[in-house]
Amino acid sequence: METRLFLHTKILALAARARRLVQVDYASVGIRPQDIPYAPSPAHFRAANRRLAKIDQETQRRLEQVKQTWKTAPPDRVLRDIALVEREVDRSRRAFGLFFEVFGQRGTTFAPALAAHDVIAVDCYAPIRQAAPALFRGPLLKPVCYMEHGFSPATMRRGIQLNRLLGEQNPFPIIRIPWDRDNPWQAVFLHEVAHNLQADLGIWQENRRAVLERTLRFTGDPTVTRTYATWHKEIFADLAAILLGGPSAAWGMAVFLAHPAPRTMTFRPGGAHPTAYLRILILAEMLRQIGFGAEGDRLQRVWQTLYNPNRAHRIPATLLQTADTVIPQIVDEIAFQTRRNLGQKALVNIIPFSRDDERAIQAGARQLVQGRVPTDLPPRFLVGASSYALATGQTSPRQLSQRVITHLTRLNTRSASTLAEAQAAVRTAISTVA
Repeated sequence: METRLFLHTKILALAARARRLVQVDYASVGIRPQDIPYAPSPAHFRAANRRLAKIDQETQRRLEQVKQTWKTAPPDRVLRDIALVEREVDRSRRAFGLFFEVFGQRGTTFAPALAAHDVIAVDCYAPIRQAAPALFRGPLLKPVCYMEHGFSPATMRRGIQLNRLLGEQNPFPIIRIPWDRDNPWQAVFLHEVAHNLQADLGIWQENRRAVLERTLRFTGDPTVTRTYATWHKEIFADLAAILLGGPSAAWGMAVFLAHPAPRTMTFRPGGAHPTAYLRILILAEMLRQIGFGAEGDRLQRVWQTLYNPNRAHRIPATLLQTADTVIPQIVDEIAFQTRRNLGQKALVNIIPFSRDDERAIQAGARQLVQGRVPTDLPPRFLVGASSYALATGQTSPRQLSQRVITHLTRLNTRSASTLAEAQAAVRTAISTVA
């Protein structure tokens, strides 16, 4: 009898925790009326609440089962059933914690920068919607940015099952920005958005298969083929970032990857990212193939002045020996060959980038140096314009960042103009289970 009472006490304590974290709203994450312009949309809150509601439904189902059997079932069985309830409570806690962490930052001093990056991310979808409007199946919740520790940005794609959430699917793209990389000239941010584009376009497997076949056909080397197939997602994101931002994106990635030679010249077996030395050669080739040959040659010249395999390297000989042959083939395959899931268009067709675009970015950079923001420049192009302006050394980085962020946050309009309206929108359909 004492054992049953003990188990009952544990069940009561578990039941008291089971419904503590089933809803997230503006107030619960500390978003005030003045923070609404920077906050995720009510649709994002609804998506989060649908995910929490689904977990809660399973939690309550298992909890009811325990309540019905604890008096008669063997104690070991009761403990196992309790453990399954605790697993669902843990899942709820992790999901709530993720949404709290991501949404709650919009009530801090970092909110304007995060909202500005949201605008850039959304604009990266714009050329695809214009060039191939039917590719995306209906409306998509936009990416939401948040800040965290870590050296580089990262992304959690829409629909992916997250270990952090014990296998729960992520309801919308989340892009992590390191605390010190919240300035609007980080080309690597375009790379992270490109990962989400590739996932939303549904071409992961099609792209990998094409890279495998092309590489094997031109090298006949299974090891080289497997390596480039492993790298295909990162190469796609790099090439798409160039189409989103132009040559400045390639230079920005080079700045990001420029480290002492032992790191840049070392191959990591099984790593998803191309060896940095080869990675920039791939970007230089992309510039040449989209018509920016002089920029591509200049980038490669600078890179190979810094890093010379003849001095020292830890890269398999076959990768170096085949690079001149393979890299142009890989760039052509990923960027210029048509894909079924792209409606028989190529990446360069759905994210076109022209010399006129580059001229607009360069003109925007000159305006930024003069203290003005080019209001007619698409947000994704402001990344390159800001990086060019910074590189002149003629403008204060802090003032440059503030001007661009202020401009972008003005574009981040909200349909819910007051906290009460926003809260009402969030509460709509919170009981709906995805």
